[in-house]
Amino acid sequence: MYINNVNDYFKGLFGDKVYKISLNAGLTCPNRDGKIGTRGCIFCSEGGSGDFAPPPSLSITAQIEKGKALVANKIKTNKYIAYFQAYTNTYGSIDYLRKIYYEAINHPDIVAVSIATRPDCIDPPIVALLKELNQIKPVFVELGLQTSNETSAVFIRRGYTNEIFEIAVSLLNGLSIIAHIIIGLPYEAPTDILNTIKYINAFPIHGVKLQLLHILKNTDLYTHYLQAPFHILSLEEYGDLLIMCINNLRPDIVIHRLTGDGPKKLLVEPAFSSNKKLVLNYINNRLRNENVIQGSLYNQ
Repeated sequence: MYINNVNDYFKGLFGDKVYKISLNAGLTCPNRDGKIGTRGCIFCSEGGSGDFAPPPSLSITAQIEKGKALVANKIKTNKYIAYFQAYTNTYGSIDYLRKIYYEAINHPDIVAVSIATRPDCIDPPIVALLKELNQIKPVFVELGLQTSNETSAVFIRRGYTNEIFEIAVSLLNGLSIIAHIIIGLPYEAPTDILNTIKYINAFPIHGVKLQLLHILKNTDLYTHYLQAPFHILSLEEYGDLLIMCINNLRPDIVIHRLTGDGPKKLLVEPAFSSNKKLVLNYINNRLRNENVIQGSLYNQ
């Protein structure tokens, strides 16, 4: 078993280790502003997946500089990826998106731009802008699939069907697409997770982020958990599911993430995930025991 890991991929692409800088463009989400809903996805915190991003009151350039300062002791190559992380980063006027994307991509220390968004916020004008940027520096488009199980998608209030995801992937043809998948969604069996892996294998997906489900305070998922507790994965169970996913993932798909962080002040479950070092060491040891050929699996 071989992991097509993100560090090796980025070193091949950029010649060095790179670091992602989380950015907040001050955008919202159609699942929050009333277009399709007002409460967001059931697991989403008030920060809209951007809990570690700077405040949007700072300019994009200022946010990049702040991000660089935070990791100054960790990285010596001075090569960074501008990561538009918070909320839905193609959900704005084309003029505003052009402004912030170009501000990021023209920064001399930025080697690529990664844009987290929703498949239902991809249209031809957005794609044309992204492909224009991709002529300057690489552009990665991160789509929040989470699951291919349509019943689960309704439960988590994803707000779009698999068909919408497929249309977005078709429109984005020629760009590097990264699919987000959540492991540990309520009431999903291992077969559901495996089906999601097989689902993305069928499309021109270039990368995947495998994310452990976090139950965070002040989310509707937390309220549901208090009212109707569901099974929380143990670290060992999560490791088993990761191995299953890796074994069945198309080998050319780059793995950008094998876990994730929840803000400690908000995290309810899984409790073990608050100890990032413990989780990363456990995953690395499991993969070594599975005879995975690997370098460093984590880019940040």
